[in-house]
Amino acid sequence: MTISYDEFLKVDIRVGTVTRAETFPEARNPSLKLWVDFGADLGERKSSAQITRHYDSEKLVGRQVAAVVNFPPRQIGPFMSEVLVLGFPDADGEVVLIGPSLPVPNGGRLY
Repeated sequence: MTISYDEFLKVDIRVGTVTRAETFPEARNPSLKLWVDFGADLGERKSSAQITRHYDSEKLVGRQVAAVVNFPPRQIGPFMSEVLVLGFPDADGEVVLIGPSLPVPNGGRLY
């Protein structure tokens, strides 16, 4: 299936910096709770991410990640996830986060 460029523009993918990360023991699947700073316009948003195979909460703080910021919030147990942090599957199907290879300003939109 192909999409038009206008359809692509509807998905708002931004870069942000993880400011806080915690384990999420209440989640059905092993997960982390993330707080990501998307800059002055969007501010800090929360995300629940099943990324425990490759990441622990202490090492994520300060890392820049890409996320879809215009999905509606989703209740994950007692936590409201506001953005979808993006990644690719490794050979075992576990999430590997994506982000810029060099530092960029928080809130920058993917194009």
